[in-house]
Amino acid sequence: MRERHAGQDARRSREFDAFVAGAAGRLLHAATLLTAEDPRDNPRARHLLTLALAHTYACWDRLRGEDPYDRARQHLATRFARGAWHQYGAPGALGRSRPRRPGPLARLSPQERLILVLRLYEGVAEEQAAALLGLSRERVRAICDRSITNLLHPPRGPATTTIGAKMVPS
Repeated sequence: MRERHAGQDARRSREFDAFVAGAAGRLLHAATLLTAEDPRDNPRARHLLTLALAHTYACWDRLRGEDPYDRARQHLATRFARGAWHQYGAPGALGRSRPRRPGPLARLSPQERLILVLRLYEGVAEEQAAALLGLSRERVRAICDRSITNLLHPPRGPATTTIGAKMVPS
């Protein structure tokens, strides 16, 4: 009996290791986009990835035909969504000891980043993203469209006026 469990545990570990080898890079990139961190300095994204992989490993035997990547992505997204306000977006949230370069999606809100990453990077259908986030399909579409617009056409800085030969902010 003990030998059978040891064999099952070894098989489970090999399967999970193979899954991580194939999926961890893409999941880390998605987490980095969500946290809006620089890809070379992304401790929050790595933490989110670790939690998602730990959750997936804990559920590994109960997946029964379910896609483990989908399960890990769902956990990553919901964990980010729950913690986004407190950890990533709240005024005065967890100060950093040194400044970090922001990632490419830093000017978007956490919700906009989440929907944009799910829809465009991960290819999740509107209906699935809406169900995962508890939003209507139309709301997901509107937020995704607004996010794309904000990325393609960033808001301009303050207008300047010319006085003599100097440029003066108005």
